Amino acid sequence: MKNLFKNVGLLAFSFIFIILVAVFWPKEASKDAQIISTSFVGYDFTRAIVDDKNNVSMLMKPGAEMHEYEPTPQDIINIKNAKLFIYIGGESEEWVENLLADNDVPAERRLRLMDFVDLKVEEEKEGMETEEEGEEEEYDEHIWTSIPNAIKMINAIREKLSSITAEKGNIYKENADSYIARLSAIDKDIRATVAAKNNRTLIFGDRFPFRYFVDEYDLDYYAAFPGCSDQTEASANTISVLTKKAKELGAKAIFKIEMTNDRLAKTIAEEVGAEVYTLHAAHNISEEEFNGGLSYADIMEKNAETLKEAL
Repeated sequence: MKNLFKNVGLLAFSFIFIILVAVFWPKEASKDAQIISTSFVGYDFTRAIVDDKNNVSMLMKPGAEMHEYEPTPQDIINIKNAKLFIYIGGESEEWVENLLADNDVPAERRLRLMDFVDLKVEEEKEGMETEEEGEEEEYDEHIWTSIPNAIKMINAIREKLSSITAEKGNIYKENADSYIARLSAIDKDIRATVAAKNNRTLIFGDRFPFRYFVDEYDLDYYAAFPGCSDQTEASANTISVLTKKAKELGAKAIFKIEMTNDRLAKTIAEEVGAEVYTLHAAHNISEEEFNGGLSYADIMEKNAETLKEAL
């Protein structure tokens, strides 16, 4: 009986030891290196195209501020070892160009998405809090807010993946075409909504990352801050200009973007008798949304519904 207990104890200990080794022992690198995107949109587009979605990762953590992201040493190692590294390439990702200059990441293993669309210089509208004087003009990096731009980016990712793994080219094309069909339907819906509205001016009591969006859909706007601004406090002049414009236009909606407070938007809305609405710029999504599988297409569908109600 004593030997029986001893044997059972050894078996239990062995079982626990095996589990601990499985959990904590360093994992052997996957034969297929990760496809890494710096931000949500590149991650989402790639995830929609590939068959092995577990092989796609996003550097920026869900809920993190895109404009404040800095890579960790482990991020740099992962980028160097990646099968494909995807990034936007704008002002918020200047660190990427420095990293690529200092490390051996071949051109065939990286993809800059700003190379595949027509770029627009950031603009300053009346009343907007301006950036510091002397700063150079920057291209607006929020290229994905235009659905036609998103489609161009998806095709660019598909072609790049097909060049790396040619035998899966047909799978990539089929998946990309399916996602593009959904986005095209949303694009058509937004155009129909805007065409039916007399008021085509959006008032943002917030940052404004929608330059490509408003240009695509023939909309105008006024906003408190540029798209990449780190300012959160608007001057009395900015509040006055936005409030005046909202009154002149008879605006019933004041907009804000995702994951920011609505204090300024509420101030303007209360002054003019309007409601506050959120347009999601898809910079990033919350951890809950990430775990729930929220996609860029889901976000744009919601934006289309918001515009129907708000305009």
